[in-house]
Amino acid sequence: MITALDAGCVAASIRNGELRAQEVLDACIERIEATDPQVNAFTDRTFERARREAAAVDASRARGEPLPALAGVPYAVKNLFDIEGLATRAGSKVLLGEAPARADAVLLQRLREAGAVLVGALNMDEFAYGFTTENSHVGACRNPHDTRRTAGGSSGGSAAAVAAGQVPLTLGSDTNGSIRVPSSLCGVFGLKPTFGRLSRRGSFPFVASLDHLGPFARSVTDLALSYDAMQGPDPLDPGCHATRTQPVAALVDAGIEGLRIGALAGYFDEQAGADARSAASLAARALHAPPGVIWPDAALARAAAFVTTASEAGALHLPRLREQAAEFEPLSVDRLIAGALQPAEWYMRAQRFRRLYRDKVNALFRDWDVLLAPATPVCATPIGTEQFELNGALVPARPSMGLLTQPISYAGCPVVAVPLWPNGTSALPIGVQIIAAPWREDLALRVARRLEADGIAAAPVASMGA
Repeated sequence: MITALDAGCVAASIRNGELRAQEVLDACIERIEATDPQVNAFTDRTFERARREAAAVDASRARGEPLPALAGVPYAVKNLFDIEGLATRAGSKVLLGEAPARADAVLLQRLREAGAVLVGALNMDEFAYGFTTENSHVGACRNPHDTRRTAGGSSGGSAAAVAAGQVPLTLGSDTNGSIRVPSSLCGVFGLKPTFGRLSRRGSFPFVASLDHLGPFARSVTDLALSYDAMQGPDPLDPGCHATRTQPVAALVDAGIEGLRIGALAGYFDEQAGADARSAASLAARALHAPPGVIWPDAALARAAAFVTTASEAGALHLPRLREQAAEFEPLSVDRLIAGALQPAEWYMRAQRFRRLYRDKVNALFRDWDVLLAPATPVCATPIGTEQFELNGALVPARPSMGLLTQPISYAGCPVVAVPLWPNGTSALPIGVQIIAAPWREDLALRVARRLEADGIAAAPVASMGA
């Protein structure tokens, strides 16, 4: 089945003439049309554009021209990325009347230069404020492995589209865990790069001081290929701190010998359920990673992340809240209003703490190269779940999916989320975070690749009968 192929395999098959880009696209469109009524991952389909891009790839090969790394690979993006000719809605009803984007987001431009073929935009929590993609405007995105359950969020459509075999590659955003949470619940690989690594120009913001953009895929190699295609400085994006490109695709199979790998304990044990602890323990044993490493001030960092998120998001949306509050998502409007009303002193304290916190985290990486932690406290919950039990206590379902990701985001570290199946591939997946020091995506990807090569982590296409 063409749609089960990884992005790297698709591009290689097109380069060597085994497949045509238009043939791959047709299979992708057929899969989307067959499965999306069940999954609800797509909000927009750009099939005509995709056909033009695929035809251009085939024409280049016919002329004997060298093809770039992702030539002919179909992909889709969370609908907070600008797509030329479409209004950028960011999961909202409020932005429906906005003018269409005049140009693609920078990361889309770079993927187009790498030969990738854009097929559409994807479902998300409104304005990226959530962990379940239960969007009341367009309907909930459903987990391909069990469509009664959530796909996670806020990039739920991005993870679900990959898990369903609709496309081999997608883009999402991660502020407090919005790549890692859906990766964990849908059983796919996800990369949250270092804060400031990839340009955010042409994406609708959520929390400017915390937003990251990154890819989802069914293999570590695909993460690396897409990440390399998107890398590079952007002098027009003040939040892009990368000064040069640091390719990683050639390094993912370099092995992990000599790397100091440890497993987080304390907070990351206490806030994880049995499946999450089982997955993290399985990964740690496979990597010979000693347990017991303590991440500094994790609970405080999560609290500070909540304050920062609410303050910045509330301030961003305050003008629209004053005029159009009734058109906002019920799950987000109260939090946005509360954030806009937070005292400025709370925000300033959170930012002062953040500077000290980063110093402590950086000091931790003097002793360790890579650290492991569960990605979500539990597997995917049924859609509509308000509370779930976590180690004997009932906790609110939607915010608690970020219990284990928010402390890492607040430090800006790169993380690869890897999908494990602790109860066998017939059960639900759950993810493990592979965390490295800032700017060391290469190390996290190498460790993820080892888990994949050893069969510990895997991202099979969901069996949906299509």
